[in-house]
Amino acid sequence: MFGMFGKLKAQPGQRDALIEYLLQASNAETEMAGCQLYVISKAVDDPDTIWIAEVWDSREAHQASLQNEAVRAIIAAARPLIAEAGGGFEVIPVGGKGLPTT
Repeated sequence: MFGMFGKLKAQPGQRDALIEYLLQASNAETEMAGCQLYVISKAVDDPDTIWIAEVWDSREAHQASLQNEAVRAIIAAARPLIAEAGGGFEVIPVGGKGLPTT
């Protein structure tokens, strides 16, 4: 399995608008082969920060999702609302509620 926690900082006051785009992406992502989990969360310590938790069958499945036309269109539309991207990290999920056992 491949996992990542992504961190996005929205333009001031645009977090909820950016979240709407991310929720659209989550609908597209979760219908894709290999996506086990795609969760969007608001940071409690910053009114403009968003965290995205993702679990995929493999790194390749995640990379393939980024080539999807619908996902690419959503990313392009959301880009002006993003002040900063980065600060996230990759992980190796080992299981837990909501994930299949290996």
